[in-house]
Amino acid sequence: MIEFRNVSKSFWTGTQRKVILDRASFRVELGNSIGILAPNGTGKTTLINMMAGLEKPDEGEILRTSRISFPLGFMGGVVPKHTAMENCRYIARLYSLDPDYIEAFCRYLCDLEEYFDMPVGTYSQGMRARFTFALMLALDFDIYLIDEGMPATTDVEFNRKAGSILKDRLQHATIVVVSHQADTLEKFCNSAGVLLNGQLHMFDTLEEAKTLYDYETKS
Repeated sequence: MIEFRNVSKSFWTGTQRKVILDRASFRVELGNSIGILAPNGTGKTTLINMMAGLEKPDEGEILRTSRISFPLGFMGGVVPKHTAMENCRYIARLYSLDPDYIEAFCRYLCDLEEYFDMPVGTYSQGMRARFTFALMLALDFDIYLIDEGMPATTDVEFNRKAGSILKDRLQHATIVVVSHQADTLEKFCNSAGVLLNGQLHMFDTLEEAKTLYDYETKS
């Protein structure tokens, strides 16, 4: 479970204060995958980073009682000067998992061949995206966090394999995805919210969220 209690977050842009969240309260329950619709530039990445514990709120409280993933594409735990193999084994030890299994899983899913034994800092954006997504799937979480704005991969075979594994994980895991497109949420989510001008409006269904989002962004 993830619960936000009267959480506020804002940034000073140099000319004005940009409000990301204004006293938001909501809960992500296990078994109920949710999506959050928000226009670009309104704080989607900040919101997902707060769920993961990568950013702190200005006010309020965030409670976590489940195993929560790092956001898809997040590179904070990966050391660029180390190889993918070295990173896999390091992360496995942090989570008290079998390094041999984590390495083998990522080698299979990434299919980076000899690049797997080269420093991650030498990878293209697509290769890094494949590796970090594979690493996230190698670890067993209760809640997976996906930010649409994170780097994506266009590798067809990787997307096929990763999509199949993610589908299996959804049988017993929960997803939180933030996006500016409702079509993205339809693949994963049971309910949804809309983030507009610092206000988070939560709905029981995606259709209700889409109605408000379309009205506010297209009117």
